[in-house]
Amino acid sequence: MAKVRSVYVCSACGTESSKWGGQCADCGEWNTIAEQQRAIVSKAVGRAVGYAGTAAQVSVLDAIATEDAPRIATGLSELDRVLGGGLVTGSVVLIGGDPGIGKSTILLQTLTHLAQTLPALYITGEESLSQVAMRGRRLDLPLNKLRVMAETQVETIIATAEQERPRILVVDSIQTLYTDSLTSAPGGVSQIRESAALLTRYAKRSGCALFLVGHVTKEGALAGPRVLEHMVDCVLYFEGEADSRFRLIRAVKNRFGAVNELGVFAMTDRGLREVSNPSAIFLSRYDQPIPGSVVMITREGTRPLLVEVQALVDDAFSNPRRVAVGLDQNRLAMLLAVLHRHGGISSQGQDVFVNVVGGVKVLETGSDLAVVLAVTSSLRGQALDSDLVVFGEIGLSGEIRPVPNGQERLKEAAKHGFTRAIVPRGNVPKQAIEGIKVVGVGRLSEALDAL
Repeated sequence: MAKVRSVYVCSACGTESSKWGGQCADCGEWNTIAEQQRAIVSKAVGRAVGYAGTAAQVSVLDAIATEDAPRIATGLSELDRVLGGGLVTGSVVLIGGDPGIGKSTILLQTLTHLAQTLPALYITGEESLSQVAMRGRRLDLPLNKLRVMAETQVETIIATAEQERPRILVVDSIQTLYTDSLTSAPGGVSQIRESAALLTRYAKRSGCALFLVGHVTKEGALAGPRVLEHMVDCVLYFEGEADSRFRLIRAVKNRFGAVNELGVFAMTDRGLREVSNPSAIFLSRYDQPIPGSVVMITREGTRPLLVEVQALVDDAFSNPRRVAVGLDQNRLAMLLAVLHRHGGISSQGQDVFVNVVGGVKVLETGSDLAVVLAVTSSLRGQALDSDLVVFGEIGLSGEIRPVPNGQERLKEAAKHGFTRAIVPRGNVPKQAIEGIKVVGVGRLSEALDAL
């Protein structure tokens, strides 16, 4: 029998140590170190291959042959967009999200489509085979060629995959798997790390495209060690409100495509359906303009997206509150200070609430000008024109800085019928865009005067 030794593993970051401590020396978290029993594996076996699935050897980089990675269409154009143009053979994709948001649904839809032309295998560790079949029939999916198996032992899964030789493999989920080389319970830091490492090596060695489903913690991060995200090729996060029918898939890591790419889906009784024109669902058309609302043009990955920014400024009964939904709250406080200093508009003694409609999280600084103009509109009670769009970054000295891909943003606005835009002077196109009048500003005061 293999010898067993005790190690102490931090549940927050996965750091191992030889003795227990109250605080992790790497991540600084308290009371996260727990004892685990681990079988001692031969060092020669452990060093045989890495995550890439091949033995280590030294080569000259210029002598290594390269070729364009072939792409496999998944049948959902929005998922192909997030993956960087399609699924790459031999790649490992990790999908995380809240329970019930649609992770298993979209993978079952994708795999039943791919199984019509390619050998595919679906491994379920959380549901029985009858539950998977019931979901497939409820979604009216073609189930005649998809092969499924209920198993949680990694060695059995890899042995079955070696025999079936699928081109696409789905494992749902990585937190339910375990390997016999460790004695800890499934879901632990060491079990997740070793199980993912074994599956990743198999995918790289065989050229099989692998999907891993990952649970998330209550903070929204993927459960397990941080190294789980480092060893895979692509990390996708499901986003969306529980009461909304729309689901967003965001790529936070992609070795074969753009990072921060966004795919938009609608949840229906037939599963997830792609939204071809996502800007339309984030825009509200009112009978008449209302104060505190402005449309901005953000950019998610390679796609320009029109979203509505709403602001509400009201008298504070105690300490003034600064609340931002879909935006960085610290940046909102900074923009209010810049608006007071360089725009002459004070929000002292008043609550300020800012919201991005539709549940979109805007991560770029190009939303600064939209936030400031929406706050000013609500504070003064004056509505902005319904055919106006804005974007631009605001500096601490009140200057309006240009943002990347300004011309593509303006073309997207013109396509949706907007006729006027206030943008940084550096983003004014050299050639006029048909149907839209572009006003370039260099200072915050100029933007307020342009309204």
